[in-house]
Amino acid sequence: MFKTRLLSGIVLVVLALVLIITGGDLLLGSLLLISLIGMFELYRFFEIEKSIAAIVGYLAAVLFYGNLWTGFLSDSTALVMGTLILLMSVYVVTYPRFRTEQVMAVFFGVFYVSAMLSCIYQTRMLERGAYLVWLIFLCSWGCDTCAYCVGVLFGKHKMSPKLSPKKSIEGAVGGIAGSMLLTLLYTCVFQEQMQVQTEEMVLLALISGVGALISMVGDLAASAIKRNYGKKDYGTLIPGHGGILDRFDSVIFTAPVIYYLAAFLLK
Repeated sequence: MFKTRLLSGIVLVVLALVLIITGGDLLLGSLLLISLIGMFELYRFFEIEKSIAAIVGYLAAVLFYGNLWTGFLSDSTALVMGTLILLMSVYVVTYPRFRTEQVMAVFFGVFYVSAMLSCIYQTRMLERGAYLVWLIFLCSWGCDTCAYCVGVLFGKHKMSPKLSPKKSIEGAVGGIAGSMLLTLLYTCVFQEQMQVQTEEMVLLALISGVGALISMVGDLAASAIKRNYGKKDYGTLIPGHGGILDRFDSVIFTAPVIYYLAAFLLK
């Protein structure tokens, strides 16, 4: 299992390198595909993954990414309201085919998965985004690795015993500190290319610390959903890791945090 997980992890890192370094339409299209698969995994918990309600969700995700590509709407509020209106229309017309929580799950999935993941692309499109976008993964995957190592070595106090018994407070602190340290090292290596001063390097490290904290919330939130439905994983697409949502649960939360903090704080 460890070898399978390691090999899958290497493949994921290589794919991330290729997609993010290339950026542009390739990254946008790949994130749309990842989002659709993640939504399918989530909707499967609610037994609606192939239903007309789910199709509305998939269509909303396609329109959302299409709008990012064309820039037709400067404010995506119309898409949010349109999606909700169409979903409620399906709910009414097909009643009693769907339960209320199933319809809300479709609406939730559009923004929990596709909209939040799109912030990877939006971060990549920022000025200096080719370098800033990697903070998303330093905060999520970096935090996860550092938290695991520190937790194994020093973990004594359970962070959330009912939700995730193996996670410790010591591990969480180690994950946040590790993400900040990785960011400082990263910005030191690429300081000239990123055109950042010492103050901005410290600011980026603090941003990574916030992102790492939020990434743990994302991880635990995904675990809570699985526990509510008695599932171990969201899928089996990625050997040794589970489904898309199992691997990207923390990234989903970290991406918008890094995007908005970087966009507003790094002028």
